[in-house]
Amino acid sequence: MPTLSYRHSGLILRRGGTTATNSQIRDLQRDLRRLGYLKRGIDGDFGSQTELAVKGLQHDLLRNSGDGSDGTSTVKMVDFNKGRVSAVTGEVDQNLVECLSDLLDDANIPHLPSTPDPRNANQKIIAQIAALASATIPVPFLMAILKQESNLKHFNEPKVDDDDTFITVGLDRNVEGQEHIITSRGYGAGQFTLFHHPPQQSEVSDFMLDVSKNVQKASIELKQKFDHFVMGPTAGTLAADRVAEAGTGPLRICKFKPGEPGFLRDCKQCLVDAGKVNIVANITPLFKGSPTVFSSTPLYDMNRDAAFYEGVPVRAEIPCDWPYAVRRYNGSGLMSYHYLVRVLQHLRSL
Repeated sequence: MPTLSYRHSGLILRRGGTTATNSQIRDLQRDLRRLGYLKRGIDGDFGSQTELAVKGLQHDLLRNSGDGSDGTSTVKMVDFNKGRVSAVTGEVDQNLVECLSDLLDDANIPHLPSTPDPRNANQKIIAQIAALASATIPVPFLMAILKQESNLKHFNEPKVDDDDTFITVGLDRNVEGQEHIITSRGYGAGQFTLFHHPPQQSEVSDFMLDVSKNVQKASIELKQKFDHFVMGPTAGTLAADRVAEAGTGPLRICKFKPGEPGFLRDCKQCLVDAGKVNIVANITPLFKGSPTVFSSTPLYDMNRDAAFYEGVPVRAEIPCDWPYAVRRYNGSGLMSYHYLVRVLQHLRSL
């Protein structure tokens, strides 16, 4: 049984008022982080993100049977409740502490990896990606995707008074009105996504501990989107923006031929040559002829960040189909168009 500093009779850890010490809250945050519920931050401040993480854990203890669209977990989170959690409150009482203790002590529940030197580890990742030789995907596009996904960080680089050096994690919360429910998690530099939780030990050993495999999975995903979700045979696999801007001809892998110096490499110059356009909130259509315009989404608030995106490469003038594959990398809705704009901007600046 692990020794937990916040296991103390009568102690309740909560947002806005608790007798817990800074050290006890840090220990709780560290445990929530290693179990995949806290996105980032081990700073001793029981704020909104820590509360959200606690609610996510409570929800899983009440509802999560380990099933996901991509497989099933080795264990079921509901089996660790044992009648100790009855509601989603965001408060850590001693019943929840005992659930945490059982989870941390179970060898079938892997802990997310961390590193003592995240900055050095992340610098190696960038070098690996930059040196990647590929005859199947454009490395500059992959680099820009990872910039958007994780800011090219496989591990979190903590700020002052923060102890968080765990793997970078993205938490999707797509249930409207119930933001504590985590629907999927993206891990590492490539944010490879799992829809089941907890992860299997083999998954931690594979693409969480092994950075090169994490990047390779992102590479494979991009190639699959290019091959099957740009000019696919069904409406769900056919990119409407590609049809509107480039017609229904064969996929265009690169304007250069294999063996030429620029093949799948000279992407930034192609974006420069394509020219620039400004995207105006609530006015600019997603693509020519689209009835939908760029507007705010849960992840991309145009009214907060800017009235428009400035200097975006003109997608229709880029002589390949990788931009459409990049958009499909993020799905197919409005947010995927925001995602593509950000990736194109990253590519021009990298």
